[in-house]
Amino acid sequence: MDVSVEVSMYPLKDEYIPAIQSFIDRVNTYPELHVLTNTMSTQLFGEFDFLMDVMRDEMRRSYEKFGRAIFVCKFIQGDLSPSA
Repeated sequence: MDVSVEVSMYPLKDEYIPAIQSFIDRVNTYPELHVLTNTMSTQLFGEFDFLMDVMRDEMRRSYEKFGRAIFVCKFIQGDLSPSA
């Protein structure tokens, strides 16, 4: 089953851009995912179990490297990417 996820990350520190950019760069390393980024959020499209594993792992990496952050996520079943 495919899923579409919209993620907005809000690091709780003054220097927030490096944390956000690091998360975006890391999710872009997974060839199994289709990733679109705009000024408000990052959209991820892929197989449900794989994408959930990526979200868990990359959120953990963000917390470990940059400290506290808020992740706001919206999930919907299906691949709603423009290329689908």
